[in-house]
Amino acid sequence: MLGWILMVGGLLIMMGQRDRCEALFYYFRLEDQIPENHLLRLIDKHVSFEFVRRQLKGSYSDIGRPSVDPELLLRILLIGYLYGITSERKLVEELRMHLAWRWFTGLGFDQEIPHHSTFSKNRHGRFQESKLFEELFSQIVRQCVEVGLVEGKHLSVDGSFVEANAAKESRIPREQLAEAAQVHPAVRQYLREVEEQNPVEEPVHVQDQVSTTDPDSTYATKGGTPARLGYYDNYLVDNKSCVIVGVEGTAARMSQETVAAQDMLTRFTVWQGQGPESVAADTTYGNGDFLQWLADRNITPYMRTRDSIHRKRSPYFGPERFTYQPEHNRYICPAGQVLNYGGRVYRNRAFNYIGTRKKCGPCSLRPQCTSAAFRGLIIHQNEPARQRARELANTPEFAKAQRQRKKVEALFAELKNQIGLRRLRLRRLKFVREQFYLAATVQNLKRLVRFLSSKPVTKLLTA
Repeated sequence: MLGWILMVGGLLIMMGQRDRCEALFYYFRLEDQIPENHLLRLIDKHVSFEFVRRQLKGSYSDIGRPSVDPELLLRILLIGYLYGITSERKLVEELRMHLAWRWFTGLGFDQEIPHHSTFSKNRHGRFQESKLFEELFSQIVRQCVEVGLVEGKHLSVDGSFVEANAAKESRIPREQLAEAAQVHPAVRQYLREVEEQNPVEEPVHVQDQVSTTDPDSTYATKGGTPARLGYYDNYLVDNKSCVIVGVEGTAARMSQETVAAQDMLTRFTVWQGQGPESVAADTTYGNGDFLQWLADRNITPYMRTRDSIHRKRSPYFGPERFTYQPEHNRYICPAGQVLNYGGRVYRNRAFNYIGTRKKCGPCSLRPQCTSAAFRGLIIHQNEPARQRARELANTPEFAKAQRQRKKVEALFAELKNQIGLRRLRLRRLKFVREQFYLAATVQNLKRLVRFLSSKPVTKLLTA
């Protein structure tokens, strides 16, 4: 330290100057540098990841040189998702300098950090085969249920489009895939799976054009944005705690959203031991099949029905103005006339009921009913479930459920802006799902440890 004394206007000013120098020895403990309320310390305190070794035990040989600890690799991957590090190369570089990250992984300053390629080898190999990330997500959800964080009575479901790691210019006509397979390994693997009809994965949806970079991705759009290649990330969320109790990666098709919702609700019912009382969603989910599926399980649907544009804009009497007589399988119109069963419309999954010229022609209500010679009524095969949803849409409970549903949109905003999954890092559906599981896991971890830190609860062991 050098001291400088300057005379300024008759005043003495002493200015210090520090020279850079390094001591030969330091007394330093990582443990002393991490605050008690630090996120990583709270996770380490309340959650155990020892199950990873048991989950992967069958994937390692009993002989040879010891491998990198799989729990260490998982902890490093979780750090990347917790702090929005989108590159594994950058994650390794940052880990060298970040004290809290080193402490969380258990790596001392004299220990070597695993090479970034180690993550790829394990993720594509042992982790993929054992479904480690899916099991990790399930374990955290079970813990949330066990400690009382998740109420599980009122849920919300929604899906968000996530852009694939592929450009739209990479698409080629499907008939050119065999030729492209000679150049693109991803296409070769894709065609091999299609030919073998891989029983592990559901058949990939058919498209006229397929990306040679990521053949599983879908060229689609959502919310009025320009069409891109991507996937849907589907969330099932507990309204009270904002904990994600279900996550599913699917092709970017609206039809896949209700399929994913059914799968997530089924799994959560098994975890919790009983189904929810209600589910809130947007109009996308308001189709007859899904509404009937919920009705069969006594789940109240807080979502608007997906009615055709013709029905919404029609100036004539809607189906709700007609009275059904199940004993005769017919409808009675507002004027008291009978519309008899006229057959099934298979394309629309509906039943047709028709009047007659004789009865409809002189009817005084005909201008309000139809412009044709007689009235025809198309009734969806699940019309009772649809009508119940319409009636619920006028209740205060519906308005409350729709307000709570906005929490799902907040989680998707966190997914894209904080975790960094505005664009996917990996390709192919099975690896895309891993990213969705990891992202949902860290979102739940934040809420779980915040909840547990306010209660005298010991560390939870994942079984």
